[in-house]
Amino acid sequence: MVSKKLPFTKEEILKITEKYPTPFHIYDEKAILENARRLKEAFKAVSGFKEFFAIKALPNPYILKLLKAEGFGADCSSLPELILAEKAGLTGEEIMFSSNDTPAEEFVKAKELGAYINLDDLSHIEYLEKHAGLPEIVCFRYNPGPLKEGNAIIGTPEEAKYGFTREQLFEGYKILKEKGIKRFGLHTMVASNELDPKYFVETARLLFELIVEISEKVGITFEFVNLGGGIGIPYRPEQEPVSYDVIAKGTKAAYDETIKAKGLAPVSVFLECGRVITGPYGYLISQVRHLKHTYKDYVGLDASMANLMRPGIYGAYHHITVLGKEKNKPDHIYDVTGSLCENNDKFAINRNLPEIEVGDLLAIHDSGAHGHAMGFNYNGKLRSAELLLREDGRVVRIRRAETIKDYFATLDFEGLKDFK
Repeated sequence: MVSKKLPFTKEEILKITEKYPTPFHIYDEKAILENARRLKEAFKAVSGFKEFFAIKALPNPYILKLLKAEGFGADCSSLPELILAEKAGLTGEEIMFSSNDTPAEEFVKAKELGAYINLDDLSHIEYLEKHAGLPEIVCFRYNPGPLKEGNAIIGTPEEAKYGFTREQLFEGYKILKEKGIKRFGLHTMVASNELDPKYFVETARLLFELIVEISEKVGITFEFVNLGGGIGIPYRPEQEPVSYDVIAKGTKAAYDETIKAKGLAPVSVFLECGRVITGPYGYLISQVRHLKHTYKDYVGLDASMANLMRPGIYGAYHHITVLGKEKNKPDHIYDVTGSLCENNDKFAINRNLPEIEVGDLLAIHDSGAHGHAMGFNYNGKLRSAELLLREDGRVVRIRRAETIKDYFATLDFEGLKDFK
């Protein structure tokens, strides 16, 4: 049986459940920090490199604070995400604000924090100027359309709602120049969970060449280029992780052959990865509540797609380990399910696993990004706690589980008495 490693044993999880009942997400601090340092080491020779962690992947201030200590910034796309970054001690150019259909108050907050503001449409120049005023440095998001292939999760660029066309970029930078802006950035994001490192090198080259052309034709100087994120992770145990070294070396070579060869001023290179930073180091722990044998064999958990929705909405694969049975033969075929009134509420379909009993604990791997963050309350389900396995072995709660009181907090039961 092909397996994935765990940073804990069944006995350790049983001890944790005495204080924190299942289901819960638990994140491995040591592995997250080691991974962050590998990324920094790989890109240390790349001009002005900085990683802005995509908050949407794991919106928790404890995680943000850990990554800030490693020199990471935060990639934000909403007012709550801006506030999360602020609460974690991130301000100014430690924050990249990229959003779409953006309300005025979010631009105001981003400018107040001194964040890099990345505009998604030509019309947003006037909108930003009207509601918040133009900042010293402005960035545009580029949608390369048919010039660049997307992938299965994010779709093809020309079908995406995001970004400027190539022609609009030239027009937009000319407008900014005429308005007296002297500092500029360029951004794109065209893939999600991509496992081919060459894809990201090609994206970097595309942007570097575009910077050269815009710089020459519009007469402006770029301070940074944000290559986006989208680096995938090996959800399946037979897959290999993406090599940071391959991406970094290819990016530096492309930079030297374009920006440097043309004698342009140095351009800092940014990333905004989320999934690859924390994804492989989170686990959804759930207990088997029921076994059902009808046309198939079903394992019913106390977690549902309200805790991890990727398998249900994407058909995404998440590896499952039955704790304490790692060496047992996977000679049973199960659908692993939750309790929502939806037939797609399944963590696995026709999955080969060891024989499972009621009460068994399951670890669902790679929930450290787009796991808890995508939770919801359909069917009155309550979102679970988040725990952090510290480097010294301690376990701390970094988000409590929701309660029924939380679920009803936005309803006015007092007003119901007089409702007719």
